[in-house]
Amino acid sequence: MWNFLMFAAGLAALVVGADVLVRGASKLALSFGISPLVVGLTIVAFGTSAPEMAVSAGAVLDGQTGLATGNVVGSNIFNVLFILGLSALIAPLVVHVQLIRQEVPIMIGASLLVLLLSLDGTLGLLDGALLFGLLLAYTGFLVVQSRRQTRETQAEYEAEIHPVKSGAWDSRLPVQLALILVGLGLLVLGSEWLVTAAVAFAKALGVSDLVIGLTIVAAGTSMPEVATSVMAAFKGERDIAVGNVVGSNTFNLLGCLGLSSALAGALPGGSGLPVAPALLTFDIWVMLAVALACLPIFLSGREIARWEGGVFLGYYVAYVAYLILAAQQHEALGPFSSVMLGFVIPLTVVTLVVSMLRHRSAR
Repeated sequence: MWNFLMFAAGLAALVVGADVLVRGASKLALSFGISPLVVGLTIVAFGTSAPEMAVSAGAVLDGQTGLATGNVVGSNIFNVLFILGLSALIAPLVVHVQLIRQEVPIMIGASLLVLLLSLDGTLGLLDGALLFGLLLAYTGFLVVQSRRQTRETQAEYEAEIHPVKSGAWDSRLPVQLALILVGLGLLVLGSEWLVTAAVAFAKALGVSDLVIGLTIVAAGTSMPEVATSVMAAFKGERDIAVGNVVGSNTFNLLGCLGLSSALAGALPGGSGLPVAPALLTFDIWVMLAVALACLPIFLSGREIARWEGGVFLGYYVAYVAYLILAAQQHEALGPFSSVMLGFVIPLTVVTLVVSMLRHRSAR
């Protein structure tokens, strides 16, 4: 019971800490005259990935490396299959052309790069520096590109990220700095509680911290993305719902894994962040396949239909079921894998191809 309470408290601290940090940093940036669009592309994007970054860095400091890598890979799988699936069931999601031409290929490229860097079994200091350097370059590119955005896009971000009003409680510099410090403190505290509870769960259930990171922790740290995308779908801001997930996945790979592996390599006696064989043989490939699956689905009518959202959710349930069966070495693992590989996945691929061909002929 104590571990459940610690996990819940840690999760709450992460979500609240990320929200407070984003509020303080956003208001501070707006006070210095930075446009709402740039704030949305940088600070808010970093903020939704702050829980993953805090948990992965905290896990490295506590020596729970499986939790650090599993959290990022599991979050990316959860973001696409669960969040986009759930959001599409609420309302078919419109996919902006820029996502298809730019953001999704960048997410796929980042996923492929992480896979290639992981093939030797370790993400070292130089690997982490490369990933984090690419994140900074990507962020700078978005800021430069934002100058060419249309007035409609500028207005959309301004409606989402309200400019600072004179006399408002968060318009003063000391308050904004205090919000940033409180947000960072909650992130550090929440990550410590969450990692401690997750390790206790792993020991109690007899599974590795990698499996806990891929499932419970990954879902927990993705709560800001869940809230943002689902609320955007309800409000009809369906391009934001999709863009939030794609952007968050790129930040997770380049930022969270970059910082964690650099930290693991920089620690005294540290040789980098070990990548478990289970990740290399299965989970990272699932993450890459999920990223690749976005392209044909996004291209078929430039929207995610409700039935496609249902397929995404079904695949996430199947993925978690596989992890549980594999961790317990259950006798149903063999038949389950055979049905998925021999029937469900091929049927899905054929359905997507037919859907794309129909859309092409209709155009």
